[in-house]
Amino acid sequence: MGRRYDGRVIETPRKRVLLAKPRGYCAGVDRAVQTVEEALKLYGAPIYVRKEIVHNKHVVTTLQAKGAIFVEENEEVPEGSTVIFSAHGVAPVVHDQARERNLKAIDATCPLVTKVHHEAKRFAAEDYDILLIGHEGHEEVIGTAGEAPEHIQLVDGPEGVDAVTVRDPSKVVWLSQTTLSVDETMETVARLKEKLPLLQSPPSDDICYATQNRQQVMKQIAPECDVILVVGSRNSSNSVRMVEVAVNAGARQGHLIDFAHEIDPAWLEGATTVGLSSGASVPEELVAEVLVRLAEFGFADVEEVVTVQERLIFSLPQELKRDMKAAAASS
Repeated sequence: MGRRYDGRVIETPRKRVLLAKPRGYCAGVDRAVQTVEEALKLYGAPIYVRKEIVHNKHVVTTLQAKGAIFVEENEEVPEGSTVIFSAHGVAPVVHDQARERNLKAIDATCPLVTKVHHEAKRFAAEDYDILLIGHEGHEEVIGTAGEAPEHIQLVDGPEGVDAVTVRDPSKVVWLSQTTLSVDETMETVARLKEKLPLLQSPPSDDICYATQNRQQVMKQIAPECDVILVVGSRNSSNSVRMVEVAVNAGARQGHLIDFAHEIDPAWLEGATTVGLSSGASVPEELVAEVLVRLAEFGFADVEEVVTVQERLIFSLPQELKRDMKAAAASS
């Protein structure tokens, strides 16, 4: 379609959206959100949740409306009540505190985070120094470090390598937070290996499949995009990393938004291609709302770019499944 000017037809650039897939909920997030929803159905409101079940504003407010009460620590939960631990994992001391308060604890920790916890315990039992690559203060890092605090030291990116000290350079291993940038983590590992040539790697990659898949499709579409939009919350590590990865891969600009109304029209001025994805804790309805908003700006042509199909499903926590089965049998 063109427009006429002085008798000539001038082509108007086609505005399009490259919609990344995989995007949105990963198996661990889906399991954690379902855990709260099923607990509310089974036990009734209120259900207490320690920390945000997943790092997404919309998910948290939606569950609050259904009767979930989010708290920071177990001390805020009335004795004898039900508490759910978030997908990010908790240190053993948190389980101990729950028992002391006679709380019914349901652990919604992502199984891939639990895997890193098991690795930490195993290497600590073998008296290794463990270098945990991750972001200081992130709930997942706090939980993993709590498994073996005397053996674990945090390495917060490549710039944290210089401060690393170990007892025995031949008995040191690295583990990582599951939601990091793959490239930055490998850069950190490379610098650690320059300093510690005998550094061992975990038996399998700690960065989760969903984080890697979402970053990979970002790398694929970014060079074609004037603007990248990632739907996700500021405290969502994997969402923040997606924006960084896209810009590093060639997108002219990248923005993290929680909701469609946060799109600044100035971002789209002169743009013909917008890339769109969402973090691993983002429900698809928020992406749909962004697509509607982009169409209002003329970006109605949507092309989905698929790099891999995700089929992984995690079952609900055993303690919840047991109670659900008992309730079904007695009804």
